Amino acid sequence: MRIALFPGSFDPLTNGHLDIIRRASHLFDEVIVGVGHNTSKQALFTPEEKIHLISQVVADLPNVKVAVMHGLTVQFMAEVGAKFIVRGLRNSKDFEYERDIAGVNSALADVETILLLSQPENQNISSSMVKEIGSMGAENMAKFVPKVVVDALKERLN
Repeated sequence: MRIALFPGSFDPLTNGHLDIIRRASHLFDEVIVGVGHNTSKQALFTPEEKIHLISQVVADLPNVKVAVMHGLTVQFMAEVGAKFIVRGLRNSKDFEYERDIAGVNSALADVETILLLSQPENQNISSSMVKEIGSMGAENMAKFVPKVVVDALKERLN
């Protein structure tokens, strides 16, 4: 069974993240969305809230699961039996970062990183940008995040 992990902080999940999840679900037998904690960012949502939101959004994808990740990515992968890491690339800056992380992960464990290019409409979307424009009262957030996330953002930021 080919199991892939899509790790991230997903604070919040964006349409770009969702596109990568959907595409990965066609490539692998199982995709685990691993909700981790990014120590360099201030989280808007708790891990439990993220799990709840993401689970609602991917409910139509039977081979996608959502779980909280603790520790190193490769340690979590060993726990869940994943051999592949899926990541999305928006630009060349993402490529350089992901290339370096892939090298470290492959040095730590027998894992393969699969990089999927973002669709053009998602290349400028980031969770940080979504939080910024949401905090300024942007109305048309559905261009950037799924509806359930729009509602959660409005509730949290207002």
